[in-house]
Amino acid sequence: MWYVSTRGMAPRVDFEGALFSGYAPDGGLYMPEKLPQLDRDTLRQWSVVSYPSLVKELCSLFIGPELIPRDDLNDLIDRAFSRFRHKEVVHLSRLRNGLNVLELWHGVTYAFKDLSLCCATQFLQYFLEKRKKHITVVVGTSGDTGSAAIESVQGAENVDIIVLLPKGRCTKIQELQMTTVLRENVHVFGAEGSSDELDEPIKAVFADVAFVKEHSLMSLNSINWSRVLVQMAHHFFAYFRCAPTLDLHPPPPVEVVVPSGGAGSLAAGFIAQKMGLPIHLVAAVNYNDIIHRTIQRGDFSLSEAVKPTLASAMDIQVPYNMERIFWLLSGSDSQVTRALMEQFERTRSVSLPKELHSKLSEAVISQSVSDEAITQTMGRCWEENQYLLCPHSAVAVSYHYQQVDRRQPSPPRCCLAPASAAKFPEAVLAAGLTPETPAEILALEHKEARCTPMRKGDDWTRMLRGLIEDLSRQRQGRFRNAPA
Repeated sequence: MWYVSTRGMAPRVDFEGALFSGYAPDGGLYMPEKLPQLDRDTLRQWSVVSYPSLVKELCSLFIGPELIPRDDLNDLIDRAFSRFRHKEVVHLSRLRNGLNVLELWHGVTYAFKDLSLCCATQFLQYFLEKRKKHITVVVGTSGDTGSAAIESVQGAENVDIIVLLPKGRCTKIQELQMTTVLRENVHVFGAEGSSDELDEPIKAVFADVAFVKEHSLMSLNSINWSRVLVQMAHHFFAYFRCAPTLDLHPPPPVEVVVPSGGAGSLAAGFIAQKMGLPIHLVAAVNYNDIIHRTIQRGDFSLSEAVKPTLASAMDIQVPYNMERIFWLLSGSDSQVTRALMEQFERTRSVSLPKELHSKLSEAVISQSVSDEAITQTMGRCWEENQYLLCPHSAVAVSYHYQQVDRRQPSPPRCCLAPASAAKFPEAVLAAGLTPETPAEILALEHKEARCTPMRKGDDWTRMLRGLIEDLSRQRQGRFRNAPA
């Protein structure tokens, strides 16, 4: 299995190359050169397996056995999921009025990012140990990616991790999950800006190819192919748990509602669809609605500013993974994709070509949800089911309730739930409900925290480069002083 850049100007790489690169050298994102097609028999075989087994089957299609033999791959995935609180790893809650909620948040940090990042870092460690290498991982976060990435590599000898978080723009719990991990290999910056603004110094650092190579840098943001790969399993699992039967020909569809910020899970759904999974996709967004506007009107452009919402992890203006979707829908046309994305990077505003917009609006529907609708949805779900939704899950469930109230016939529907309500007590209180906070989350308030401020007016790129250089110097010093 080979991977090519969506912009078509970089050499193709294998899975290891895509994993360690993040962005391709031409600024594009890696995608499989060819997508495997799944027949009805394969879907039927997969329909009865557990979530971890599904991840193993999918990963084995995209990671050649010459890179990671199948037995090793199985062991890595078992290890990745060993600390999840639910025995199924991912659990489907069937609630009233046909509401199916796929709980993706049973990992250590109570968010769906645990699923893909635990696997990605197991793959990383496997290659690093084999090659006897060290890397520095740089992550920008809107809330959940940072804590999940820290959790998956804290204490590792061959990985340093640097996380940039938007100070005051994620919840207190999200922030504490990052700043209270006082391990030698964990370094956290608190930036006075939005998650889009803190992505700028990261992109600037990664644009310096020689610097990236010299300091063995990589990113584990949602642009990394390994994360999209694991997220494909959410869609397969949702389909198999919600489809009434697989005996019909063609198999019946299931609607999957995807709360969307950076569009990683949405891109994963598009790929699953292209492989033959009969799902209908719905992109549900908050007030920051670039994905919604792109689907509705072909308007891929930034608003004046990111608006803080209750669904804070989706307060994103630049949904990087839309580039993968454009590439897929244009028939893997890297020229079209490159022209689009380069114009967007220059002007922050693009009107999709008519044909591409038409394909996009046929492939997915969308909805933008206000904070008021989020709290109403959380309240209704509690009233009907005694079930607490996090605000991001409520963005998806809001669409479900809208369809139910219209009494329109529809296929079975599954709403992806990216985080536990326990991480968002402020939103739970705003909905007039009582937060339920686990003891390990309450304990965070009493821990020592460590975070380096990035203030407005500081040169963030320079600060980031400076820390990376310091870490390299310290490593070289330790290496020189190590006993022979």
